[in-house]
Amino acid sequence: MAQINFGGVDETVITRDEFPLEKALEYLKDETIAVIGYGVQGPGQALNMRDNGFNVIVGQRSGTPSWDRAIRDGWVEGETLFSLEEAAERGTIICNLLSDAGQIALWPMLKSKLTPGKTLYFSHGFGITFNEQTGIIPPADVDVILVAPKGSGTSLRRLFVAGGGLNSSFAVFQDASGQAWEKAIAMGIGVGSGYLFETDFKKEVYSDLTGERGVLMGALAGIIEAQYQVLRQRGHSPSEAFNETVEELTQSLVPLVGENGMDWMFANCSVTAQRGALDWKGKFREATLPVLNELYDSVASGEEARRTIERGTTPNYRAELDAELKEVRESELWATGATVRQLRSKAAEKVEA
Repeated sequence: MAQINFGGVDETVITRDEFPLEKALEYLKDETIAVIGYGVQGPGQALNMRDNGFNVIVGQRSGTPSWDRAIRDGWVEGETLFSLEEAAERGTIICNLLSDAGQIALWPMLKSKLTPGKTLYFSHGFGITFNEQTGIIPPADVDVILVAPKGSGTSLRRLFVAGGGLNSSFAVFQDASGQAWEKAIAMGIGVGSGYLFETDFKKEVYSDLTGERGVLMGALAGIIEAQYQVLRQRGHSPSEAFNETVEELTQSLVPLVGENGMDWMFANCSVTAQRGALDWKGKFREATLPVLNELYDSVASGEEARRTIERGTTPNYRAELDAELKEVRESELWATGATVRQLRSKAAEKVEA
């Protein structure tokens, strides 16, 4: 473990120096890691662990697109690819990477496979934290751990293949064996984490739901729509409005912030841009603080969980979701974005040629 100072606050983190891959492999050498669900997080985590040398199997419904994807990724039916039930039966560490709705639906089956001494692994604290609504209450004689990569499974895999890692939180909810903490760290190293920081299930899900609905997705989408609308209403063309709102953000500024920080990005912009950003960021902060506090309160009260479960389990949810996404996709804003990306791709092809 290493003590790292984050903005003046000391935190304990675990890196690959303190807990190298070889140690993780040794620690989990007798385990069969069953990845249940091959949708969002499943492929990235399963493939990274397989490439790292762990004994991994996958559980997925046969005949689904995810099953076909698993076959394409090299999982072999009857050897490393099984039904959900058989994989859960074979696994000693059961990685419950189904969607939140899927976890609720499949919990009776998974619970029946959690014989004494097994480990139940999550990458999201939703099911455990809101167990009054999900019904997910593990038996007392199993370890319950969490490793939550701070990004999508696609990003986790891409960074791993490129030789990097996505930072992850980890937590122990139940330590029946006395070794759950070390097991969680070993799993975190196995899935390809950059570094690991400790949390608990409740904090993980509160921060995750707030982040998704806030800066990472909801707020980002909302403020993009608002600025695009203002520019279009003031007479700017779709191309100009999109480039000034999205393209410069995603292709220029956010990568610089990720590489060197906001201060570095400010320092390397024009004086006009610097002053505008520094003078206006406080106004945006004060305008959004009440919204974000309202959002956090909604998460902490369980209201967001209730709405997610209620909407996600309705019989026609998939059709309703497709209609909502179609509306976004076909809006002028994102239709313009599709054209901009095509033009960018063609330009890149010419440069490569």
